[in-house]
Formats: sequence, C-alpha cells, structure tokens
Amino acid sequence: MVLDSLNRPARSLRLSVTDRCNLRCQYCMPEEHYTWLPRPDILRLDEMDRLARAFADVGVDRVRITGGEPLLRPDLADLVGRLAQNPRIRDLAMTTNGVLLASQAARLRAAGLHRLTVSLDTLRPARFQALTRFDQLAAVLRGIDAAAQSFDNLKLDTVVIRGVNEDELVDLVEFAKSRRAEIRFIEYMDVGGATHWSMEAVVTRQQMLQRLREHYGPIAPIEEETSAPADRFRLADGTIFGIISSTTEPFCRSCDRSRLTADGVWLLCLYAIQGTDLRGPLRRGASDEELRELIETVWRARIDRGAELRLTADRRTPLIPISELKSDSHLEMHTRGG
Repeated sequence: MVLDSLNRPARSLRLSVTDRCNLRCQYCMPEEHYTWLPRPDILRLDEMDRLARAFADVGVDRVRITGGEPLLRPDLADLVGRLAQNPRIRDLAMTTNGVLLASQAARLRAAGLHRLTVSLDTLRPARFQALTRFDQLAAVLRGIDAAAQSFDNLKLDTVVIRGVNEDELVDLVEFAKSRRAEIRFIEYMDVGGATHWSMEAVVTRQQMLQRLREHYGPIAPIEEETSAPADRFRLADGTIFGIISSTTEPFCRSCDRSRLTADGVWLLCLYAIQGTDLRGPLRRGASDEELRELIETVWRARIDRGAELRLTADRRTPLIPISELKSDSHLEMHTRGG
C-alpha cells in the first residue's frame, strides 16, 4: 500500500470521462461561457482503462466515474464493462445529474456498475430551472426511478445553499425514502467554478441537523470507521442520511481520494491548482511499470489538505478568479469531477 506524507493511502480514484455537461448548476457552472478541453486531448476508452489499472497497481480499489456529465460519453457502458472486469476494483460507482439516466440505468447495471449517485438539489420545477438553467427536473426524476429499479445502492446528493433550497431538507429526505435511496446533504463549497460562492450562502452541518431535528426529533450519529466524505445519521424511524461538511468541518487527514481529468491530468486534491500530466507519458509509450512508478512517486510526496487550509483563511472568497478559470479549464469543477 502506497502512503502519502500524512500516511494516507491511495485508495479512491475519481475518473472524469468528459468535461462537458448538459446542465449549468449555480454552484458549479454559473457563468455564461466556458473553455472546453480540446477533443484530441480527451482520453480514449483504452487509455482510461490502462490508467485505471496503473492506479490499481498502487492500491486503488474504489473508482468513481464522473464528469462533467458522464452519461454524455457514448462509450460509457463499454468503459464500465472494462473496469468491472478488473478484480482489484472492488467498488465501481458513478455520479450523474440524471438527465439521461432513464434510458441507461439498466444497461450500466448490466455492464457491472456497482453503485450510483444522482445529484438532486430541489424537487420544485421552477427552482430546478433557476438552479440549472434547464427545465429537466422531470427527466431527472424519471432517471432516479429507473435507477431505483436497477440499483440496490442508490444515493442522492443535494448541495444546500442558503436562500435557495435549505427549506427542502425534509421534503428531500422523504423523497429519498420513497425511492429506497440515501440522501446526502453537501455544504456549499468554495472550489474552482463556484464563482458566486460566499460564506453567507453556506448552510452548515449543524444548521442542517437543527432544521431536521425540528421536524423529526432526535437524530443519532452513526459511528463507523470509514474514509467516506459523508458523516451519516439515523432518524427515529431508521432512515439514514448523510452530510458532507467539507467547508466547515474538513476531513483532509483521512482523505484517500484523487482525481483524473478527462484529458489525463491527475489532481491530488479538489482544491489543487496544478496536477500531474499522465496522458503525455501514456501516449509517448510509457510501460505499465513506468506509469506505476510515476503514480507512486507523486502520491508519496502528497501533502495536500486544501479544505483545512481554506478554513484558516482570514478572508474567505471564491477560490479562483473568473479570469484565471477562463485561462485554464483544469481549474473548473466540471473538469475535475467534483
């Protein structure tokens, strides 16, 4: 097992398959125009599969497929099938906005996808359109229903923003319960792409719990040994939900995740400004051993704890100015896979 400078293992890889997206969510892509990765730079299916095997060689056993919106990639089920055949990848998951999911859920499950997470920030059509700039809530709900039929392990993710959707926490818990899904509420994060972020817009974990207690009564924390980002809680009726509180209560010291962009840039932290190019060595003919050694070397030197450092900032503003985002799309959330 390869450990970084803080003794964190390389266990989880978030694999972005495209930087394109069919929504424009307020917390991720609020601007009108974006610079996209050049098409020739996007990794081919066989290249993604080979890099995933290189990461598995150093101990990665959990892979999450992300985007952009991964369902925009036409060969996605083929990639899932290849990754699922790797015996060292014991957990293969995907995060999607759900717009295209209804027609693909069963196929992805048949290809070998283990788990699925669908983003769902509101149950109100007008609010959904205001948040995403598209009238697609009905399509997302159809996708969730299809996923509930195909996947036993279904999660829903909600980014909670003050003045936008914090009044829907109970409704979303009840919706998830009706679909046999586990909902996870996420504090609004000041990462690249969140150009409208402010601390005043953050609804903290404690504030979410207080709102839910007012409706449901006592809430019990679930004690478990895990490096997963969500702290989980149980309602009196047994319903389980999670809260990801990266903004106010970071979990950097147990973070075993890294991110590979769709064009092969490896990022060691969601807040990282720079990454390591793996596409270059791959296309220049690097051997499997050379790729493994490169990944090992970079991981052993890892010191990243971006969310913790952001917490200590004297004046906390959006992480990346818009001018810098426009000059380097690798700084964008839709490129690095959230």
